[in-house]
Amino acid sequence: MTIRILRRDEIRALLPMDRCIELVGQAMVAVSQGKAVLPLRSAMAMPREIGMLGMMAGYLGEPESFGIKLVSLFPRNAGTGHSSHLGALLLFETQHGYPVGLLDAAEITAIRTAAASAFATGLLAPAGASRLAILGTGEQAGRHIEAMRAVRPIAEVRIWGRTVKEAERLAEETRVSGIPATAFGDVATAVAGAQIVCTTTHAPDPILFGDMVAPGTHLNIVGSSVASTAEIDSSLVARSHFIVDYRESALNQAGEYLRALNEGAIGPDHIAGEIGQVAVGDAPGRTSADQVTLYKSLGVAAQDLVAADFVLKQAAQRGIGQAVEFP
Repeated sequence: MTIRILRRDEIRALLPMDRCIELVGQAMVAVSQGKAVLPLRSAMAMPREIGMLGMMAGYLGEPESFGIKLVSLFPRNAGTGHSSHLGALLLFETQHGYPVGLLDAAEITAIRTAAASAFATGLLAPAGASRLAILGTGEQAGRHIEAMRAVRPIAEVRIWGRTVKEAERLAEETRVSGIPATAFGDVATAVAGAQIVCTTTHAPDPILFGDMVAPGTHLNIVGSSVASTAEIDSSLVARSHFIVDYRESALNQAGEYLRALNEGAIGPDHIAGEIGQVAVGDAPGRTSADQVTLYKSLGVAAQDLVAADFVLKQAAQRGIGQAVEFP
């Protein structure tokens, strides 16, 4: 049996954003239809705030595969040129259980996370939404600009970061790509007038509050992936039409939802549905022009698996990557 090893640049070349949006959409529908096995992710914290080791395993029925992603989580890498998520994704085939792919996990995660937000945005955001606010300046911030442009006619990008210098850096990169972009020194000003807001930070506590968000806005809440952190406050959770990627994950690990629930701002029935349910009409999407829609992204292994399967098949057809006989 052959196991194919793929590096970051190879994955990036084989997985265009528009194709990944389609693949992730198919996977999320499969998740909501019970065609995936998704244990809750686990994380091992290391002492002295070194970082964490995250583990995500899963099975996907179509295309049938299973695998595990092992990722080191180093938020302090922000601004250093190193990704905050580094590791490997090991993909297996289901006939005999052989490993068939070893892929750079940082690149798979970066593309599929933004693609998942874009899939949700395509279903929930106003059709003509053109003003985008990005909170955060790391890798996901840039990827989300690319992803939002794939599903909406983005004509303006407003950027906030921990420092104005970093926000201006990303704004300049965005302007080079042909889209007007402006850096802002505070969150409220950055989101003023935005029709789509993406939070992609490592903030442990809310940076975006309910009174900052205009009616009709769509939100992608991406940065927080553990129960103890939240990028938005409970009032914003309460006023939103709250859609998740996978209900079981959200009930256990969505910090924004759990804080609002514990504070009594919402009830246990506040989750309106999974994005895969919205896609097939089993849960309501946007119901009015003034409604604030929210997609809470935690990320699930099914997204990794569908992306990895596609990349591996493309690599085999084109002879890309290093093929190693195993065992």
